[in-house]
Amino acid sequence: MIVKTPVLTGRVRKVPASFSWIDHRLVSDGHMEGCSPEACALYLFLVCVGDEKGLSYYGDGSIMGKLSMDRQVLESARWELIRKGLIAWRKPIYQVLSLEPVATANPRGGVLSLGDILKNALEVSRD
Repeated sequence: MIVKTPVLTGRVRKVPASFSWIDHRLVSDGHMEGCSPEACALYLFLVCVGDEKGLSYYGDGSIMGKLSMDRQVLESARWELIRKGLIAWRKPIYQVLSLEPVATANPRGGVLSLGDILKNALEVSRD
């Protein structure tokens, strides 16, 4: 068994008094697979600035300045995260969403994930 020890013992991180975390399921459950670097940067930013409910009120101008993005890149990253079910957005509010599966009635029986719900909604809106 590998024993993990800090490289810099004086710099071991602690949970800060301000609220922020990154859920390991982003990687272990594959949520970030296929995400662009810009979408990953936006997600990290929203996690860092969000309150305990995942809400933040940063405007596009502020986000573009902090992340060195232009409007087109920001909008593309935002819609990528929305499609993947990682965030919700209704101007001016961003919400980082729970990674827990959303239980919804499935006509074939069982439960649909949030990703399936969003995929179905996108397909319906295209028709």
